[in-house]
Amino acid sequence: MSKEISLNKISDLTKKLSNDKHIKILRNAMIRTDSNELSMNWDEYRKIDHSFSNVITGEMPATNQKSSGRCWGFAGLNLFRVYLGRKHNLKNFEFSQSYFMFWDKLEKANYFLESIIDTISEKSDSRIVMHLLSYPLEDGGQWDMWVNLINKYGVLPQTEMSESFSTSQSAQMNKMISNKLREYASELRNFHKNGESLEKLRELKDKMIGEVFKMLSMHIGTPPQTFDWQVRNKDKKFLRFENLTPQSFFKEHVALNLEDYVCLINCPMKDKEYNKVYTVEHLGNVIEGRNIRYLNVTSKEMKDASIKSIKDDNPVWFGCDVGKYFHRNLGVMDTNLFDYNSFYDSEFKMNKAQRLEYGQSMMTHAMLFTGVDLDKKGNPVKWRVENSWGKKGGNKGYHIMTDDWFDEYNYEVVVHKDFISKELNDLFDNEEAIPLKPWDPMGALAK
Repeated sequence: MSKEISLNKISDLTKKLSNDKHIKILRNAMIRTDSNELSMNWDEYRKIDHSFSNVITGEMPATNQKSSGRCWGFAGLNLFRVYLGRKHNLKNFEFSQSYFMFWDKLEKANYFLESIIDTISEKSDSRIVMHLLSYPLEDGGQWDMWVNLINKYGVLPQTEMSESFSTSQSAQMNKMISNKLREYASELRNFHKNGESLEKLRELKDKMIGEVFKMLSMHIGTPPQTFDWQVRNKDKKFLRFENLTPQSFFKEHVALNLEDYVCLINCPMKDKEYNKVYTVEHLGNVIEGRNIRYLNVTSKEMKDASIKSIKDDNPVWFGCDVGKYFHRNLGVMDTNLFDYNSFYDSEFKMNKAQRLEYGQSMMTHAMLFTGVDLDKKGNPVKWRVENSWGKKGGNKGYHIMTDDWFDEYNYEVVVHKDFISKELNDLFDNEEAIPLKPWDPMGALAK
């Protein structure tokens, strides 16, 4: 057989398709219509139902991250506000999403420059250096990165630091600061070639961080260090709290011990074993903070822990590949909602492991589970999802995830340690973490 595509082959293919009436009809329809709408399975569409057997108390209106990649932080703040809302009997509340973004960007800039220093002896075209230069300052993040920010900087009400243009539409800000960070990477590597010590490089880095702080303040505003907070609750009672700091606000009004939370993943790739702990090299934000730490378990174990958490009235932070088999307007994640096999007359056969190994899937989005629908035997049928894309999709911003979709495209949940077995807790606490490469799909949520 020939290496190239021959013109005769093209002629044969064209003739074959020109005689296929089914293909002609689909082609004519797809010219001006979304193929997802054409391939939708009516039998699954008619089953869409936003009622659930178990829903946590304290849900609030959906938030909106707009044109930014802050899903992980929005999910974290949405989790926190459940507990703050219960404490003060609030109907609605939002934390400042721009506040955590400011500190995350500053810490990521420092983490990036430290990674450049750590790899200073590598060739500039090595895979690790090229990877670092590809992602100097992205919006994404992981649970442990979230914990690092909260432990160091606390939280603010949105009334104390509102959204800016750049927090809601972050592309230009990210581009300009990334440009500056790549420039700094070049300078640090050149200084090293000229024989400067690590102490001198970090002295230079300190000045560079000052420049990044200035740029962030221009785009986002400078975070306040103290504030007063007042609010009226559901019973019309007026509450006022004075002389707060972001750290005291978290400790006194959210009051969660984040050290008690465990991050579980389901990653059935050939190079990863169950009941092993993994970390990701060169993935983080706060240098002195904790490292990424995942315990790889079965999908059933993730679901069992999530169900226990929800039944105990606790939301669950999770990371998934939201773009697969998802209808944004309907707010439904369902592997049977689109019949691509029949529509394209071609079977799509990759399993979860293959999709991860061949770049077909990865963690792309973080949200909250706030409910689960259990059948008579206690098995999950579907999950209630609080997203951060505003109130338009699904049920006013709350979505449905079928249990089959959970198995195929959900990769991570964060639960309190009380909701997993002693054996899993011991593994998570004591097992030495196996390092994954920075480009592993288990690190993709932070990009």
